[in-house]
Amino acid sequence: MKRILTIVMICMPLMVAAQMVQPVKWTGEEIGDSVRLKATVEPGWHMSILEMGEFMFTQEYKDSFVMTVSKTDLAPIRYNACNDQMCTAPEVWEWKNVQRDKVQSTKELPSTANDRSLWLIFLLGLLGGLLAIFTPCVWPIIPMTVSFFLKKGGGLKDAVLYGLSIIILYVGLGLLVTILFGASALNELSTNAVMNIIFFLVLVVFALSFFGLFEITLPDSWSTALDNKARSTGGFVSILLMAFTLVIVSFSCTGPIIGTLLVEAAGRSLLAPAIGMLGFAIALALPFSLFAMFPQWLKQAPKSGDWMTSLKVVLAFLELALSLKFLSVADMAYGWGILPRWLFIAIWIVCFAGIGIYLLWNIKNVSTTRKIIRTIVILPSLAFAGYLVPGLWGAPVKAISAFAPPMEIEGRVVFNDYEEGIAYARQVNKPVILDFTGYGCVNCRKMEAFVLDHDSVKARLQNYVFIELFVDDRLDTDSDGESEGTENSRLQREQFGSNAQPFFVQLDAKGNQVADPMAFTTDPMEFINWLKY
Repeated sequence: MKRILTIVMICMPLMVAAQMVQPVKWTGEEIGDSVRLKATVEPGWHMSILEMGEFMFTQEYKDSFVMTVSKTDLAPIRYNACNDQMCTAPEVWEWKNVQRDKVQSTKELPSTANDRSLWLIFLLGLLGGLLAIFTPCVWPIIPMTVSFFLKKGGGLKDAVLYGLSIIILYVGLGLLVTILFGASALNELSTNAVMNIIFFLVLVVFALSFFGLFEITLPDSWSTALDNKARSTGGFVSILLMAFTLVIVSFSCTGPIIGTLLVEAAGRSLLAPAIGMLGFAIALALPFSLFAMFPQWLKQAPKSGDWMTSLKVVLAFLELALSLKFLSVADMAYGWGILPRWLFIAIWIVCFAGIGIYLLWNIKNVSTTRKIIRTIVILPSLAFAGYLVPGLWGAPVKAISAFAPPMEIEGRVVFNDYEEGIAYARQVNKPVILDFTGYGCVNCRKMEAFVLDHDSVKARLQNYVFIELFVDDRLDTDSDGESEGTENSRLQREQFGSNAQPFFVQLDAKGNQVADPMAFTTDPMEFINWLKY
């Protein structure tokens, strides 16, 4: 317990400190009618001058930058810095104020979206935990565990500690994922085509397990050893070991849910895996504490039965549908063309119609209560399958925009190469929109469906040259074997100090940035108000 708390206490300051990195120190010295400007760069970093006054350029400096200019020629200097792991957001240093006037940090731009994303992950964790409670691996354990606590005489106190132990273990798992991989690596994993293939295969295996083809279990010796250790140990350590036993015994049912949750949390933010596990653990621990407080409820709780198998099959269909999202990312990144939008939608129709048909089968042979519960699931499932059907013939079906391959937006000329797009913009004297996006970017798909495909937005974008830059494109490679996506990702990091998508930059016809970047939004008017032309 002390070790877990120590790890958390050590990591939290590091997480905070990571947001306060300032590897460049600026100074200025007056020399007559001139000013000597100097930037000192910390070891391991290099600084890039992005803009000085009206001039846009990129020049790297590893140790220091020194320039002497007349006072009449002084201009704000826009710069950022990078090391082997990250880039800072662009900042502005101006001599006349003898201080840093920070521009809006590109890392702060998507904060609202990140907040919403964390809440979504937390809610998904809660939902996953609630579903896990009713699986055959968890539900039968609840009365046995609560009865054991009551017989020991601990009752309420021990059961509450048991619930807290479950939360500690699962949140610890989420923190461990982040500590082992790091936020940048998780983001890279979530958009990496090869990893998306692995995610797809893992979820398919989980789905087949829930369908009953086989069972994923950890060695029985693990749970037996932990159970014996828990019985021979006293105090909180004993309760923690019992919670650990629950984690191992229930793995065949909770493993697919946890795996799906961690895959979905990957790359969203530094704390997303831990936040998801917090929601999952709270929901999973809740019945143990509640039944300990009100043991009479155990008599009214439904007994184990076939309804648990039905729940697993429903989860199997959902796992199978979700797995297609990851196959789609890899398919688009490598240009295979094996999962077009219509086929993706067709399989989702089969999955959700399958849920409804499966639950409808033999519904006459279940109790009235279960008929009601099944009907509550059957109707939305079949209705959603029906909603998806027009998507086979090109309907937008925006409800799945975050998962399905994107639709082509009509009436818009799009460049996928930065140099070609910029050259064309200069030729026709039009401003530019840079859209840093990704095949694996959920929020990018949402923005395309709800913002970029909006009639008013499409009308305004006719004034621009639109350059769509995929950071996870693995299809095109140059003579050095570097993919187009790698080049686009480097451009976003080094030129604009961000590695999050979606990320929009607005340039004039000469290539000068004319507004702060725009991050994720689902409000078309917010995007329209951001446009300068």
